[in-house]
Formats: sequence, structure tokens, C-alpha cells
Amino acid sequence: MKTEAYALQIADVISIKDCKKNFDSKLLFFDTDELFYERFKGQYIYVFKYGVICFYNINRDTSEQICNEILVYSKNLTKEETSENIDIIIEGECNMVSFGEVTLKEFNIESIRLVMLNVSQSVALDNYANISEQILEDTKLHTSYLEEKGRLDISGKKLKKYIGRVLNIKNKISENLYIFDSPDVTWEDEMLNKLDQDLKRVFDLKDRYRSIHDQIEIIKENLELFKDIMFHRQSSTLEWIIIILILVEVVDLFIQKLT
Repeated sequence: MKTEAYALQIADVISIKDCKKNFDSKLLFFDTDELFYERFKGQYIYVFKYGVICFYNINRDTSEQICNEILVYSKNLTKEETSENIDIIIEGECNMVSFGEVTLKEFNIESIRLVMLNVSQSVALDNYANISEQILEDTKLHTSYLEEKGRLDISGKKLKKYIGRVLNIKNKISENLYIFDSPDVTWEDEMLNKLDQDLKRVFDLKDRYRSIHDQIEIIKENLELFKDIMFHRQSSTLEWIIIILILVEVVDLFIQKLT
């Protein structure tokens, strides 16, 4: 039997508390970061606080309707859809993970949840990769101008707002990169642990995570440079103001003596 797990990013944040309180489906598992529902027998929905929803054995039209229901509990809706799917074959000869397909020897709800978790993490990584790459490109524009002109092309309030925006996005990404910890259930079951490791390998989660982390560090270093330049410029301006005030005072004293 072939089924599918399909995950997509709908927003920056989904309120787990509000969704748990209002969404009408059978709740099988929950914590502060995620909700795992059974809609009908053999159909599952996985909701994550970092804005991703994953569906198992649910057609796309129904998935869209469910997304619209959950959107009311979401903040900062995504402008461009990020999604990913993987086929799941039940009753294979053994558990096996390959690109675009997972084979399970038998139906096991924890195995299904693990597949849904990993495909959701992959979607979240795509989203964060797009965000971090865009910030890095924006930062490169400013550093290129600095190289050519010897000064930043953004200053004062605009620079502070830019730094604040980048820091907020950086913090949001950093807060949610906890997702790559293996779930507790894999610590107690060797089969689930192997499945989890195989899924992480096929989705290349660890390398993609490191790439995003490295980009964030580069962005952080550039922000520190921008702040240093801004503070130096403000300090220089203050020094010139003091020098001008002293000169004015000296000239005023000189005029008073002449008169």
C-alpha cells in the first residue's frame, strides 16, 4: 500500500495553545511545540509551532481546507509556499529509506509520526535557508558598497532598524533550530532510532542545518561591523561638535578681550 506524507509552511508561527483549544480532531500527542492529530482512521495531521503542517494519507484539497482552518491561529503568513512530500509504502520486506520514498515493514503509528516529523523539519529548513540567504544577500550589498566607497550606504535610524530586523529574524531561526533533536521515542526503540537516522541522512538535515548556522554567523559578524562603524561615526561626530563648541568659546573670549 502506497500513501504520502505532505508538509508545507503556512506561517512563521502557529499558536499551539490556540490550535489545541479550537481545532476539531482527535489529539493523539502534544507538547508546547507540536500537535499530532488523527482526523479519520489512518489519516493524520501534524502541527508545529514553527509554522509547518504535515498531512498523512489526506488528499490535497482536504489539506488546503485544513490549512485554512489553522491559519486563524497563525502569525505572519508565508507569501511563497514551501512544501515537500515523501511516499510511504506499507508492508514492505523491511524498513528502508531512499530519496523520495520510505518503505515500512508494517504500519506503526510512531514510524508514521517520525516520517512526518522529518519531512516537516526539511520544509522548515528550506524556509530558514531562503530567509538566511536573502539576509546574507542584503548584507553583501552593504559590504560591497563599504568596500567601494569606504562608507556604509545606510545610516542612523535606517541602519538601526535594519540591524533590529536582522537580529529578530536571526533570533527566530535560532529559537526554532532545536527541532533537529531526535524525539524521545527513538531513545527507547532501536528500530525507530535507525529510521530517524536514515531519514535525517536522506533529507540531509544535519548538513543543511550547519549551512544555515554558518550563514547566521556570517550575518552576525557583519552586523557587529556595521554597529562598530555606526558607533565610531557617532563618536567622531560628537568629537567634532565638542571641538566646534570649544572653538566658538575661544572666539567668543577673543572678541570679548578685543572689545
